Amino acid sequence: MSNSFASSALVFDPSPFDPANAPADALAVNAAILKRLENWDNWSRAPAIIREMRREGRGAFPAPILSPRATTLTIEGRHGPIDLRVIAPADPKGVYLHIHGGGWVLGTADGQDAWLERFADRAGMACVSVDYRLAPEFPYPYGPDDCEDAALWIAREARARFGTDRLVIGGESAGAHLSAVTLLRLRDRHGIMPFRGANLHAGCYDLAMTPSARRWGTEKLVLTTRDIEMFVRHFLLRGGDVRDPDISPLHADLKGLPPALFTVGTRDLLADDSLFMAQRWAAAGNGAELEVYPAGCHVFIGFPGTNTDRCMARIERFMAASCAD
Repeated sequence: MSNSFASSALVFDPSPFDPANAPADALAVNAAILKRLENWDNWSRAPAIIREMRREGRGAFPAPILSPRATTLTIEGRHGPIDLRVIAPADPKGVYLHIHGGGWVLGTADGQDAWLERFADRAGMACVSVDYRLAPEFPYPYGPDDCEDAALWIAREARARFGTDRLVIGGESAGAHLSAVTLLRLRDRHGIMPFRGANLHAGCYDLAMTPSARRWGTEKLVLTTRDIEMFVRHFLLRGGDVRDPDISPLHADLKGLPPALFTVGTRDLLADDSLFMAQRWAAAGNGAELEVYPAGCHVFIGFPGTNTDRCMARIERFMAASCAD
């Protein structure tokens, strides 16, 4: 496998945290989000209702644009059927197992079609997004179990289904968390590591909360400290130790994991999660690259702008490198 990330040293550049380097369009996006969320509360209604409201474009993010190219595969998992949403080119160079965000409570497998179409077209990836079970209806360990089952299915079936077994895993926010948990489970429970790379955007890796999340407070730039607390409460509705590596992968032994690209914005309350996890990933001997985007909010790739253009192009290059010979 040829992958420049496998041996690259992790380099931290503090310049994105200098307010003087904030792009004007990112500042405008942040101001618009704060205005939009003045009267919004993720917990004002039951999660099922909030999910529907988000699909209508209410909340921080615009309404999803569904791809006419998407198809659905249904596989069997330990808790029942799991839907996999597929957007693939005619001759894939690799398979991207995508795990969506939403704090383990919100979000859908079809909410990122525009990104997955782009990865299919520009990076040649067959994108497979997991419709995992959500809390609080299905709290831990349901969601991680579904992602583990989907990853095992991909490892077995990718070559027959897509003509390639070059695999990348990743996601955003809770999806990045679940991607890391899935990799650890594959290593520890099954003794395999079929993925060549991990695309981890704005992840939450310590459910006890890192300093940036704890200190953020009430500013409604996509998420607040209370939102993280509530997401964790719903996810761990039936209990669980936030120090358990299966719940907080920042606490895990990270040896033997694939090269990872960590991307995050400086105005993300989860910025420390990526800063800390990237360092531990590299310290364990894995390839790691950290890209920090000035004034980027939480999951800033959900909004147009120069940060998004740069970050998406960076992810595409990572995918291409991960799937190269």
